[in-house]
Amino acid sequence: MKDYTINTNCVQAGYTPGNGEPRQIPIYQSTTFKYDTSEDMGKLFDLEAEGYFYSRLQNPTNDLVAAKIAKLEGGTAGMLTSSGQAANFFAMFNICEAGSHIVSSSSIYGGTFNLLAVTMKKMGIDVTFVDPDCTDEELNAAFKENTRVVFGESIANPALTVLDIEKFAKAAHEHGVPLIVDNTFPTPVNLRPIEWGADIVTHSTTKYMDGHGAAVGGAIVDSGKFDWMAHADKYPGLCTPDESYHGITYAEKFGKEGAFITKCTAQLMRDLGCIQSPQSAFILNLGLESLHVRMPRHVENGQAVAEFLEKHDKVEYVNYPTLPSNKYYELAKKYIPNGGCGVVSFEVKGGRAAAERFMKNLKLAAIETHVADARTCCLNPATSTHRQMNDEQLKEAGISAGLIRISCGLEDKADLIADIEQALAAV
Repeated sequence: MKDYTINTNCVQAGYTPGNGEPRQIPIYQSTTFKYDTSEDMGKLFDLEAEGYFYSRLQNPTNDLVAAKIAKLEGGTAGMLTSSGQAANFFAMFNICEAGSHIVSSSSIYGGTFNLLAVTMKKMGIDVTFVDPDCTDEELNAAFKENTRVVFGESIANPALTVLDIEKFAKAAHEHGVPLIVDNTFPTPVNLRPIEWGADIVTHSTTKYMDGHGAAVGGAIVDSGKFDWMAHADKYPGLCTPDESYHGITYAEKFGKEGAFITKCTAQLMRDLGCIQSPQSAFILNLGLESLHVRMPRHVENGQAVAEFLEKHDKVEYVNYPTLPSNKYYELAKKYIPNGGCGVVSFEVKGGRAAAERFMKNLKLAAIETHVADARTCCLNPATSTHRQMNDEQLKEAGISAGLIRISCGLEDKADLIADIEQALAAV
């Protein structure tokens, strides 16, 4: 496909039907695929031919949708996973092993914080969390001899911290490791991290990409730019023979453009099986087709709600990167000039009790453990998504106990503001 704009690629990329073929992406709802000879199938197992043999590893529907997401992000290869958490785990574990070290921004989604601080630590992988606003010196001091990757979220959930991608990419590359950026909130419509130096991009496709709360999923996109062989001593899994695949060296056989995703599929998806169902991939593609239309409306509603809340006398503070008063306003102008997303975080005066009363009185916005939906929803992260974090960890992640995260949907902004206004009146 020629180099169309991102708007056209949301609709068209990934799949081009041939003469007489289905106009919409087909759902290959099959666990297995038939071959005429054992030799034909053997080539697949040896990674000598392209094709499918079992949907635990790959499925044609998934690959078509992954190709669209890779195109949107400006990457060379992509894959779908069962969730955003699986995408982040796969992306990091693909180049880490027991004894490795990760440098991560501390301002990230609570589940990902726990993945790094608890679960991956049990696997022998250590992590150093750094303040996203740290100086270059502080960031460089976090690296160790065994550091293998740097991780951050482009717009953090729910603190809405804007990551200085260029700063983190520069530090990562100076230490010979890649930068992974979770780009769930802005989506490639509003920010493409690869253009700012990121090497790998992840998504919880459950959020804006799906956009309708219909299907859980995740995605990984490789920029195809990181030179694994130039740092072969750090990445033996990519740069030395894989005996479980007859001695294939991924970085040599598939190059910078394909090694990362091929290994992630052939090894991790094979062994852990966190595949997205083809039905969910089909639903995801329907969401992607309107992503470029929906995101500006989410941004418009988020901006209007943030401006209203900032002026309200019952609100302690408002977090929204494109408010001129926000500490990330200058970074927002640089990285997300068209706006980031429809998520606004704020604190009602009176702390946790006031937050609970506010949410109880909402009529239009629903209390949900969800975000980035066509319908407006909200929650108190300290008692839900970040419940596993203690007060000190909450503070480190930039989250107060009374923080409210409201995800502005596609409704009329006047109706959203009216609902928020009446709920605040009850506090």
